[in-house]
Amino acid sequence: MPTAGPAGGASARSKRADAVRNQQTLLDAAAEVFVTSGIDAPIRQIAARAGVGLGTLYRHFPTRADLVTAVYHHQIEACAEAGPKLLADAVSPFDALRQWVDLFTDFLVTKHGLADALQSDRDRFATLHTHFLDRLMPVCAQLLDAAVAAGEISPGIQPYELMRGIGNLCIGRDSDPRYDPRRLIEPLLQGLRPS
Repeated sequence: MPTAGPAGGASARSKRADAVRNQQTLLDAAAEVFVTSGIDAPIRQIAARAGVGLGTLYRHFPTRADLVTAVYHHQIEACAEAGPKLLADAVSPFDALRQWVDLFTDFLVTKHGLADALQSDRDRFATLHTHFLDRLMPVCAQLLDAAVAAGEISPGIQPYELMRGIGNLCIGRDSDPRYDPRRLIEPLLQGLRPS
């Protein structure tokens, strides 16, 4: 009988680990589906991509708005955490900035439709947008500062301006699959270089 406590604890930890793993798998699958099929993609498609049943999906995310919000939080965090790693591992600060902008672009392409999905919950959308700026602007600033310090880009570019410019180039991607914002983002980045 004394061993029942630790075994029960290990079992509970294992179940929690499985739940966390399922949630991460669902968030990754939902992000992929949102990119390829849009934010209104069938929930069944997301569950199938994650390899879980609908019950598991609804247990973690009871409403579509819950799922959408969680996907964006997940992507914001992934994008924020990637900046310092890229800066440490990339060949140059400009290369790190370029790689981060690529991740940021993936996020923005997925993000379109968020306002519509959360239309009935403006407070949730406003909170998420504030979190987006609070988490990503400092990362963008760090990457820009490193590239300026290395002499790879001209000084004076503000993080908000760059993020907003990239965001504006991403508008329309979800309604026109022929449009690839990356074809315009690369010249934008090259324009940051000293002349």
